[in-house]
Parts: sequence; C-alpha cells; structure tokens
Amino acid sequence: MPILLLIVFVDLLGFGIIIPLAPYYAEHFGAAPDVVTLLMATFSVAQFIAAPFWGRLSDRIGRKPVLAASVLGTAAAYLWMAFATDLWMLFAARAASGFMSGNIAAAMAYVADVTRPEQRSRGMGLIGAAFGLGFIFGPIVGGLLGGPSASEADFRTPFLVAAGLSSVAVVMTLTLLRESWTADKRAAAFRGLTPAGRLAELGRALHLPVLGLLIVLFFIFTFVFAGMESTYALWAERRLDWGPRQVGTAFGVAGLLAALIQGGAIGPLTRLMGEANLVLLGSLVLGFGLFAVTQTETPAGAYTAMGLMAAGISFASPALSALISRNSPSEMQGSVLGISQSASSLARVLGPAWAGFIFVGLGPDGPYLSGALIMVPAFMLAFLASRRLRAG
Repeated sequence: MPILLLIVFVDLLGFGIIIPLAPYYAEHFGAAPDVVTLLMATFSVAQFIAAPFWGRLSDRIGRKPVLAASVLGTAAAYLWMAFATDLWMLFAARAASGFMSGNIAAAMAYVADVTRPEQRSRGMGLIGAAFGLGFIFGPIVGGLLGGPSASEADFRTPFLVAAGLSSVAVVMTLTLLRESWTADKRAAAFRGLTPAGRLAELGRALHLPVLGLLIVLFFIFTFVFAGMESTYALWAERRLDWGPRQVGTAFGVAGLLAALIQGGAIGPLTRLMGEANLVLLGSLVLGFGLFAVTQTETPAGAYTAMGLMAAGISFASPALSALISRNSPSEMQGSVLGISQSASSLARVLGPAWAGFIFVGLGPDGPYLSGALIMVPAFMLAFLASRRLRAG
C-alpha cells in the first residue's frame, strides 16, 4: 500500500503540473473559452471509453501491468503535448493521455484488494491524499515553470517535467509494487463465468437501487467540480488578472487541504459521522464554495472559495468510492470501480462543456452559480441514499 501511494503521488504530480497551464496553452493556439473547456473534456471522453476496459483488464491480468502500461502511455502523451505545434495536436495528445489513464480504476481496485470492508474508506482516503499531494505540488511547480504571465508562459518545460515524472512512476511500478490480484484470485473470480455471464452479473449489480444512486451522485459531484476546474484559470484571468503562477498556487492550496482531509481526517470523520453523512456534508460545503466564487473580488476570497470547494469534494469523493465498493460483488471490484470511474469520466466530459457554454453565455461567474444550484438536488439525492443504506 505505501508503494502504491508513492506511485500515485509521483504520477499525479506530473498530472498536476499541467493543470494551471492547459487553458493558457489552448488560448496560445487561439482557442476561445468554450473551446478551451472542450480541451479539458477531451481527456475525459477518452477516459470514459477506456476506463471499463482497464478495470476489466486489471481483473483478468492483475493491477500491476495495467498500472505500468497506463502510466507509460501517459508519459508519451505529455511528450507529444510538449512539442505540439497546432491546436489539433494538443487535442490529440490530450485524448491519448485520457485513454491511457487506467491507473485510477486499477489503483482503487488495488486498495479494495488489500483492505477490509470496514477500512475501505480510509484506504480510498489515502489514495485521495496521494492525489491531493500531487495537486499540492504539481500546480505549484507547473505555475513556477510556466511563469506569472499568461501571454509569455513557458509551456514546453512543464510538460517535459511531467513526462519525466510519469516515467519514474513506471519504473517504480515495475520494480517496487507487488501484485495484489494474484493468479489464484483471478482464477477464482472468473471460474465458471463466460464473458456474457460476467456482463450480466455486472449489469445486475449496477441496477441495484443503492449502487445506481451512488454512481449518479458520483457523477454529479464530478460534473460540477470539473466545470470549476476547467474554467477557473479563465475566471481568475478575467476577474483577478492572474496567470499560471497564481492559478497554480490556488490549486496547490486546494490540494493541500484535500490531502489533509483525505489523508488524516477522513478516517475519524467516517467513524464519527458515517460515509453517507459525509456525502451530505460534502454537498453542502461544495455548493457553498461554488457560490462563494461569485462573491469574490480579492485573492484572499478566491483562496477561501477554492478551499471550500476542495473540502466539499474531499469529504464526498472517498466516501462515495467506499460505498460503491462495499455495495459491489467482491469478485468484480475492478469492473464496478471502472464503471464508476466511467461515470466520473462522463461527468468530466459534460461538466467542462457545460461550463464553457455557460461561461460564454452568462459570463465568468455563470458556471459557479449554476453549479451551486445543481448541488441542491444533489443534497436531496444524498439524503435519499443515506435512508436506503440505513434501511438496507
């Protein structure tokens, strides 16, 4: 488990480096705001298509080879982005990166393999903390490498550094990580099941009322948060005259808070409140943070609003992942978690596209105000899920 967390951190450090740069990179090639958000969505289109494949493949051949192959492909995609000379190349490389991002479902399945059900939230929280640490240092490093000015940013160096970090993660996966889904476990899981039988079992699992509702909630949280991520640099440039360095620092603050919550607080909070109540809390905090962005006129206010949004998603995301895992058949953890990641990926397609459309139509505050409104029915669905979980 510690080795997996280190690998996820190194890989996400590279991913975090490009966060404050990608919107400005697209604008460098002449993209309008709604096209910039489509660049962010392109990654998730490819991830949406690929995530179930990677999840099923990890169930069949093991978590380790899937992690190694996907991170290696990510490194190659970063190199392509570093040397892009036109907007279409940036889109194509971003799509390749999304297709190779099977490490998310495989890493979560690895956690499910090595933790007991009552420890699942803590394990998912530790993965979230590794993500958070990558988002602390990655955007800060990317912002420093990119520079303070959006119009004069250095785009090539940060992408080369990201490629190097993913390459390091590949070496660590091959040399240090032990396989959690061993041959005997794979044989037992698939014994007597035809491909059609496995799909039928998975379909029945997804049609369970609680599991389906949890995946819908996972979709909504990701949809709203992805809309924020894809437009924040554009919002900050127009409202506060920020460039990559300042945006990277803001995302770094969000990552720090996410790491503190998911790495340290999520276990005690789960024991105190329960996972379903954490989802309720997350919906309230995220909604308030989104609304706070629309009232922000100073850097301090921007950091506060970003912190609230990060806290909201950090409360809800590991709790939802744990609930989905605990309500899934044990022999199909990778497949079901892959499906949940597909729902997340679909949200990361539609969320940025929606946010870009609203940004152009209603102005920079539009995605945040509408996102806050969406969290109202999300809270109601979370309340319904908590009642069904208690009844079940």
